[in-house]
Amino acid sequence: MGIEIDKAEFSADDFARFAERLPRQVTALGRLLARPGFGSGPASIGAELELVLLDADGHALPISLDVVERVDRPAVTPELARFEIELGTDPVPLAGRPFAALAADIARTRGAIDAAAAECGARTGAFGILPTLRREDLTVHAITDQPRYKALTRGLRRLRQAPFHIHIQGDDELEIMSDDAAMEGANTAFQMHLRVEPAAFANVYNAALIASAPALAAAANSPTFLGRRLWDETRVALFTQAGDIRSADGGADDWQPPARIGCGTGWMRDGAAEQFGESVALHDPLLPILGDEDAEAVVARGGVPQLAELRLHHGTVWYWNRAVYDPTDGGHLRIELRALPSGPTVTDMLANAAFLLGLTLDLAHDVDTLLPAFPFACAERNFHRAARDGLAAELLWPRDRSSAPEPVEARVLLPLLVDRARRGLARAGVDAGEVAARLDVFAARVASGQTGAVWQRRALAVATRTHGGARALSVMVNRYLAHAATEAPVHTWPLDDA
Repeated sequence: MGIEIDKAEFSADDFARFAERLPRQVTALGRLLARPGFGSGPASIGAELELVLLDADGHALPISLDVVERVDRPAVTPELARFEIELGTDPVPLAGRPFAALAADIARTRGAIDAAAAECGARTGAFGILPTLRREDLTVHAITDQPRYKALTRGLRRLRQAPFHIHIQGDDELEIMSDDAAMEGANTAFQMHLRVEPAAFANVYNAALIASAPALAAAANSPTFLGRRLWDETRVALFTQAGDIRSADGGADDWQPPARIGCGTGWMRDGAAEQFGESVALHDPLLPILGDEDAEAVVARGGVPQLAELRLHHGTVWYWNRAVYDPTDGGHLRIELRALPSGPTVTDMLANAAFLLGLTLDLAHDVDTLLPAFPFACAERNFHRAARDGLAAELLWPRDRSSAPEPVEARVLLPLLVDRARRGLARAGVDAGEVAARLDVFAARVASGQTGAVWQRRALAVATRTHGGARALSVMVNRYLAHAATEAPVHTWPLDDA
């Protein structure tokens, strides 16, 4: 998030000085992005994969720091919960065979993680939410013992000034209160980064938001939390509520800032600096770590600033699609695509990524024509409907580029959009065989109707016939892990052995 965090408590003066510096850094960023040639270069992609550590029964094992220490690679880091680990890939050119390159990178790093985990009596799994999580896995004691995470959770609690309220309705209903933000640690994702030139950023960003809903409908992999059957992608509802610092006491007429976790407030009009400015204007700082850079002076003399405070603050506002400024190698912009869940397999995750990226790139070409008849509220609604209902979600979609959106079931819409994703990837120079290999998996999953969420629900129902509730979850998780180890895509997984 920009600056190394080595403390967890801050003074009122720290917050005041940090807040005073942020608007100046937004100004510096705007001037930098207006510089001719800044951020130009070929498109590239990278990924971040979050994994959970499990014991032999399929329950969370809180030993991430031990495993990370054994792996000893910069690309492998602990996450907020003690049972989570993240691995990052190197960026690769979008043209050519990018998904094969990411698969190889992930396999190498995960192999090292798995070996280290095995030495500690653990194994790894890729779930949107681990189905066997228990309430005791998600207390303040589950937060990783690092200043970064202590400061982050204290900051959220300071702004909330009340317990976090989580209420999710699906096949079952869950309503709980939490005194801290540890519930955020239940969520694991597969995040993609797409490098975008500044001039094209707004169009690609808006297209990504539109594309995220249908991608999520087919990628859903989080149907169970704390023993309840909830949304197909419960992770979206849980993450949004577990970090919502807005007052619980506000009346209908009381204005409050938008949620810190969400889709944002509207379509992007002017480029990436707009989202950075929004996060500064609407959201209080959580981690007021001060650097010593005069960003405006750096830009004035033709340099590329670090913007460490701005990057740190922006990293604590969790847009589902987030603008990223990276000062390395002359500086550039990326879109961090945060909607996709972890799992079930790398095969599935890269199929999801190929669809989301391809559809985004294709939509970006005519998004200016599309937006006047596609209100931001439609995209936001689609996103939450897709998370709740998966392939059964009713999405609003235009019949053509300039018509008003009409309701259509995701499983009916998606086959049409796969062709658009193929076109978007082909136009970006992705190898034809690579396009076919990834999107054929995605299309077959849609045709079968068996997403990760659907398989988990069905497998849990089978396991429940012969096992009690908690034991059935463990049985299902172990069967899931056995199938995932084969890298066979989830739509091919059987149920008779679950």
